[in-house]
Amino acid sequence: MAATAHYASPNATRTFTQELPTAVAGDVTEKTHFLNTLRSKNAEMQAEINAFLTQKMEEDVQAVEDGKNQGVEKRNKKQEREEEMYGEEDPEDDG
Repeated sequence: MAATAHYASPNATRTFTQELPTAVAGDVTEKTHFLNTLRSKNAEMQAEINAFLTQKMEEDVQAVEDGKNQGVEKRNKKQEREEEMYGEEDPEDDG
């Protein structure tokens, strides 16, 4: 038996799988061990998912920052061109 979680976004998909112990019908000690193992496997899967999501969030933040920087570069180039062409007609703007 396994627990499975699926992640899907427009640019990535990922499946997380954690093998789970088989349920027991034994005495209290066996059941307690089963529940402890189940709890542990659950925590492992949660940690794996959290690490993945943290990485995706960092990538998203970096992409936004890169986009902002590209926008600044474009504005700076446009401003430089306007300064170079000050007082002259810009043939690229003429339609």
